[in-house]
Amino acid sequence: MSNKSNFYPIVRSTTVVGVIKDGKAAMGADGQVSFGNTVMKHSTKKVRKIYQDKIMVGFAGATADAFTLLGKFEEKLEANRGNLYRASIDLAKDWRTDRYLRKLEAMLVVMNSNQALLISGTGDVIEPDDCIISIGSGGSYALSAARALYKHSNLSAREIVEESLKIAADICIYTNDHITIEELEGSK
Repeated sequence: MSNKSNFYPIVRSTTVVGVIKDGKAAMGADGQVSFGNTVMKHSTKKVRKIYQDKIMVGFAGATADAFTLLGKFEEKLEANRGNLYRASIDLAKDWRTDRYLRKLEAMLVVMNSNQALLISGTGDVIEPDDCIISIGSGGSYALSAARALYKHSNLSAREIVEESLKIAADICIYTNDHITIEELEGSK
């Protein structure tokens, strides 16, 4: 009996963290892509702005799967005229019920300047209570750091994201310090 993981190393990579503070939103990610116990790439961009630069999205998991989900999410945003919550619910519903989509192994974090959501393949759409969200192999480390910095410092959303990712990179072997950060201003 063969073990599939002997032939296909488990892909582990990514830390994505997002913070909304003082009317500004920031989302960042490290750039490392690992394949088994090998670092394949150091500077992948895992966060980006979409929908007229009004929404940020970050992804963790299998890259091809994440890009498939990103494309589907953009379709849902267009269909819902940029309504982040409605588009997220629609994607989660499709992701869970569609035979092809439910096999995808990735997670998405989506944000605008007012709301952050985690979307999973199990049909979850989760909005954190504290406007701080994270996913990926170093997500718990970044989340802990971001919560402490948010509560006990005067750092901006961007600075909290940057410092949280640096802390995660020091702890998680699947996270590096090649950081990409995107920002959004709140509507005035």
